Amino acid sequence: MTRLGDSVTRTSELLAQDLSSDQAVERLLTETKARRYLDLSDLPAKEQAELIGARCVEVLPGVEQLAARIEERRAEGRGLHIKLGIDPTAADVHLGHAVPVIVLSRFQRMGHDVTLLIGDFTAKIGDPSGRTAERPPLTDEEIAANLAGYRQQVRPFFDFEKVSFRQNSEWLSPYTFPELLELLSQVPASQLLQREDFRNRLAAGSGLTMSELLYPIAQALDSVALDCDVEVGGSDQLLNLQMGRKLMELRGQRPQLVLTMPLIEGTDGTGAKMSKSKGNYVGLTAAADDVFGKIMSVPDRLMEPYLKAWTEWTDEEIELALGRVADRVLHPMDLKKVLAGEVVAALHGVEAAMAARAGFTAQFSRRSFSDVGELPGVDVAEHGTETVAVVLTKVLEFTPSVSAARRIAKQNGLRLVVETENGQRAVVLSEAAAARPLGEVLAESLAEAGAIGAAEIYLKAGRKLARVTDA
Repeated sequence: MTRLGDSVTRTSELLAQDLSSDQAVERLLTETKARRYLDLSDLPAKEQAELIGARCVEVLPGVEQLAARIEERRAEGRGLHIKLGIDPTAADVHLGHAVPVIVLSRFQRMGHDVTLLIGDFTAKIGDPSGRTAERPPLTDEEIAANLAGYRQQVRPFFDFEKVSFRQNSEWLSPYTFPELLELLSQVPASQLLQREDFRNRLAAGSGLTMSELLYPIAQALDSVALDCDVEVGGSDQLLNLQMGRKLMELRGQRPQLVLTMPLIEGTDGTGAKMSKSKGNYVGLTAAADDVFGKIMSVPDRLMEPYLKAWTEWTDEEIELALGRVADRVLHPMDLKKVLAGEVVAALHGVEAAMAARAGFTAQFSRRSFSDVGELPGVDVAEHGTETVAVVLTKVLEFTPSVSAARRIAKQNGLRLVVETENGQRAVVLSEAAAARPLGEVLAESLAEAGAIGAAEIYLKAGRKLARVTDA
């Protein structure tokens, strides 16, 4: 049996245990954390290709061709040459950026060679993928600072001692205009305009510069210069990656295989891609408690894509866990705590993950919120005439906007918790209730909860909690 097979056997046994138990979860996280560094070079070529392909949106021309290329390179006594292009356009990196890096780590541990291509030249153009307007170019100083931040932040997922770095200014800066004209004569303009984001911008009357139009050509020249076996990129990069295949073929090279990675949905559950601009991201520099809490706040439907994106679990193991949830022998909350623990363990270690788990349980899963230490408060006498959404946004500052507060309610994440000596009763507040005065909603919720006499009232928005006073 392979080393991965042994680990899967042990993990499957742990996944079948009581995952509400701290002891079982700690053993599970210890096993899966160790798997992030597991030597996978003993896997047959077919299993390597399948393990990689299971985390891709597309493998072009196919998983079979990837396995054949691995087998061919093995016969030559070497591994595949894999490329990932990085546009150093931001100093802060989030979990969405970690997805292709985790796949590259698997390639490394299978015995393949990875090159990180730093787009210092193309960053000055700006990748237009998915954008509705031209992006401002970056300076050399900004590029250098962002690259340093990227390298530091993704380090928990990737071994930088076993990677090559190249900068595309090496071959793009000296590229001459006659060379470019000769190349462009072989590329139909219609192919460059196939991009949906380009068509949308032109239809809307927005500007589209020639530098943006030529961005796929510049990225494709990276593939020609490095002559790799495989290029990895986001699913929004597909046309750029295919252009690389085309230009390699035009230059008489063997076209690279293309692997596209999923664009991960953000934590707000709206369907939007994880991004800083939307505030629906988990930063790689965030504290362990914050990471754990943000993962716990996501809708249950995101557990499967998140497990696939950020854990080393195989499809078999994910199906086992989700099957237990479907059979109602594993509570979704317990699985989500494991997922949150997986992410924290990757970034901060198993000990930090277990401490974050204990902290979350102490604050949000205990039977009595009165045991929680200091909590923010909202005075009904002072703020009872304001809507619940306004209270969350302007008084408690739990949400960045009223619309965000209403969105939490729409996702069943907004509740009034009534706590008496007989226990707790939670009343889920609808989106319509979020738009009504707090005092009115509170009165109705107390009646619905059947609260008689002394009661403690709490307002819960996602993972954030406040005490309601002077009710």
